[in-house]
Amino acid sequence: NISETYDRTRERFRKMLKSGELDEREVEIEVEVRVTPMMQVFSSSGIEHLGFDLQNFFEKFGPSEQKSKKVKVNEALSIIIEREAERLLDKEKVKREGLRAAQESGIIFIDELDKIAGRETKGHGPDVSREGVQRDLLPILEGTTVLTRYGPVKTDHILYIGAGAFNVAKPSDLIPELQGRFPIRVELSPLGEEEFLKIMTEPENALTKQYKALLAAENVELEFTERALSAMAQMAAEVNRKMENIGARRLYTIFEKLLEEILFNAPDMAGQKVIIDEEFVRQKLSGLVEDIDTSRYIL
Repeated sequence: NISETYDRTRERFRKMLKSGELDEREVEIEVEVRVTPMMQVFSSSGIEHLGFDLQNFFEKFGPSEQKSKKVKVNEALSIIIEREAERLLDKEKVKREGLRAAQESGIIFIDELDKIAGRETKGHGPDVSREGVQRDLLPILEGTTVLTRYGPVKTDHILYIGAGAFNVAKPSDLIPELQGRFPIRVELSPLGEEEFLKIMTEPENALTKQYKALLAAENVELEFTERALSAMAQMAAEVNRKMENIGARRLYTIFEKLLEEILFNAPDMAGQKVIIDEEFVRQKLSGLVEDIDTSRYIL
């Protein structure tokens, strides 16, 4: 029976497709290519001040045409799924919901706020450019309507969180109007050994996991003992106390210095297992941590 044979063949191919057996095969599919007119905007203040992306705006009105394209099966699946999702989704409803969520539940995090704090120097007033940036932020913080490519967004009910080290400037160096927009202030404690240990082990993309994966690419197995990680956390906290406190970024330099020789020799160590223990950590890093002059340049 031709119909039954067809159904069995189709089912077999469906199973192969789901299992990934066909991922590397090439197929030819029709894709829509939209021709966008070339356009350049000349403005003294830059295109970002126009309020929305004109290039994307005019894409909708450009002519489109179907073209054949040869791609691998897994890529073709992604293209087809994306195409079907666009047909099923009500884009206008998605935009409305997105704008509503942004206006009613939006959170904007402004990092390094201390960098724009005006500082008075002897014989001079506060830095004019810093104060200018603060005054540009004020309308948004106080509540205004911002034009986006998806429509106007009111900022009245958005939660603003500002952060900064404030080791040179102080919150009081900000202009009074801006200080009033951040009424709740919280001082954070420096990271300690316990926090460093958690950062090295708990996150999904923790540094220990990253370096294990990096060496696994060279067929080298890397393992850290608990005492080794504790020693690294202790050293990172100690260097931060002695010098500039750069927080968890200190771990990057600790790992790089600790593993630089292993990383260099990794291509010649295929099939080996490397165990990083406390003795290895102290052998590599103790001298650097104690020598402040040297650690300034290395750690």
